[in-house]
Amino acid sequence: MMPPPRLLMLYKSEILPALMKRFGYRNVMQVPKLTKIVVNMGVGQATQDPKLLDVAAQDLAAITGQKPAISRARKSISNFKLRAGTPIGAYVTLRGARMYEFLDRLITIAIPRVRDFRGLPDTSFDGRGNYTLGIKEQIIFPEIDVDKVQRITGMDVTIVTTAKTDEEAYELLKGFGMPFVKRQEVVAEPVSSEATEETVS
Repeated sequence: MMPPPRLLMLYKSEILPALMKRFGYRNVMQVPKLTKIVVNMGVGQATQDPKLLDVAAQDLAAITGQKPAISRARKSISNFKLRAGTPIGAYVTLRGARMYEFLDRLITIAIPRVRDFRGLPDTSFDGRGNYTLGIKEQIIFPEIDVDKVQRITGMDVTIVTTAKTDEEAYELLKGFGMPFVKRQEVVAEPVSSEATEETVS
């Protein structure tokens, strides 16, 4: 039997009690947790070259360990010669152990390989406790053989949580080790509560 993912154990032993203390939750059911991670790779040029979508799907499968689903255009756009239903990308929805294992690899292996990395922005939350990270190059993942890459492709990683606010989600992800830019470096001077609310929202 496989041992529980490292980050799941970290959540139960350290992050959960820390969040309860920080936000004063009355029971553990109120404490924010991860629900899923969606990794999406858009391939707009697949309309001209369908093989690009196959390559993207292969990369996504290697990175996540799960077979991707194909995303299709919802409506036709004549300017881009795009018809509704045309394949335009691939995505994977991770839950459970695979979700925690992917997040662990993302934090400890992939992100540190980003060139000139200076920290993740803490402004990419959606107001509902979810965080989206844009990755420019798939080659930061060790599962990708750089020598075989024909085209650099980016992707979006959306981390979905049960947090009610961005602040709660920030503390949750920070607990997992997400390397956010230190907030004192972003906000050099004290700001009013009104300005803070605008920034968070």
